Amino acid sequence: MLIGIDLGSRAIKLVALADGAWLQSEAQESGFDPRRQALAMLEKYPASRVVATGYGRHLAQRHFASEAITEIKAHALGARHLFPECSTILDVGGQDCKVIRLDRAGRVVNFQMNDKCAAGTGRFLEIMAATLGYDLVEFGAAALSSRHETAINSMCAVFAESEVISMKNAGLPPADIARAVHLSVANRLAAMLNRAAPAGGPLVFSGGVAKNPCLVALLTRQTGAPVLVPPSPALVGALGAALYAQGA
Repeated sequence: MLIGIDLGSRAIKLVALADGAWLQSEAQESGFDPRRQALAMLEKYPASRVVATGYGRHLAQRHFASEAITEIKAHALGARHLFPECSTILDVGGQDCKVIRLDRAGRVVNFQMNDKCAAGTGRFLEIMAATLGYDLVEFGAAALSSRHETAINSMCAVFAESEVISMKNAGLPPADIARAVHLSVANRLAAMLNRAAPAGGPLVFSGGVAKNPCLVALLTRQTGAPVLVPPSPALVGALGAALYAQGA
């Protein structure tokens, strides 16, 4: 059995492969001690090789992983396995955003990262949803139901929250404010895509934020390209790590 484990900023994801087939997967909150959480997850699997990726990959390699690979490489392997025709990957997780451009052979030729600011990430959306009284599922659905087309001005979580509160106090419906937040995030992600990859070709949207239906719709509109969402978008990096273990 081969294991890929993605120690992310907010969650730990695991994919187990056996004889080349996807055997099992799971995800858990990282918690206060991600090393202990990861070891508890791994206890269930008689793994012959473990490859780690994500924020905690070096911690994993020091304690239990056979090898560690970058998130860029892991997402490239995972996305290309799920969608062999993909040329661009947009990964939006809890604390960062990545755009990865692939050549025809699936090799990484360019990438962009936003890992210094929460803007456009899952954490940013969580803060905005809580400010409006939504959970994350309700937040995306509410934004999708609105036709409001004015984005908020700030992508700083602190200033954006103040702007959202001002919009609430001005009497704007929560769904319209939710739409404004999503437009701002989509604009930021589209700009990253334009810097890293020219328009055209299928786009794979990975990471937990890919479950947001409004962002998928807005990115489809803004990029003019098909946006492909894996069945379990948060597991793409762990899958890529497991595939690397299989091929190494």
